[in-house]
Amino acid sequence: MLQPGRTKYRKAFRGRMRGLSAGSLVNFGDYGLKAMACGWVTSNQIEAARRTIAHATKRNGRMWIRIFPDKPVTEKAGGGTMGAGKGDVKGYVAVVRPGRILFEITGVSEKEAHLALKLAGAKLPIVTKIVSKI
Repeated sequence: MLQPGRTKYRKAFRGRMRGLSAGSLVNFGDYGLKAMACGWVTSNQIEAARRTIAHATKRNGRMWIRIFPDKPVTEKAGGGTMGAGKGDVKGYVAVVRPGRILFEITGVSEKEAHLALKLAGAKLPIVTKIVSKI
C-alpha cells in the first residue's frame, strides 16, 4: 500500500473538492484513465487497480500511477462518545478532482489497454473514462 514516508501534520482537515484538476493530459503513456468526478481514492483502491492493470496486460508494457495518497483520514473507535477529540489515523487517501489522469499505460495494443483500464476503473469509487494521447 502507498503511504507517505513522513507528513508535516499527523492529522488533516477534510477540506473541499471544488474545481477541476491540473493533471488532465496523458503525458507519459499512450492511454490513460481519467477521473470524471470528485472523490477520495484510498491506497487500497489504488493498489487493487494497479494489480488489475498488471494482470490484464500480462505485465507487458509500462504503467504509470499519477496519483499518490498523501491525505491522512481519521476514524473514531466504535462505541466512543462524542466530544472526545479527533480519532486516530485510519489510512491515507488521494484527493481526486474531475479531469485527473489516474493511470497511464503504453507498450500494449489499443484493445488490451482499453480492457485493462476498464477493469481498473471498476475498482475505483469514482466515474472514470479512458483517454488516449492526442
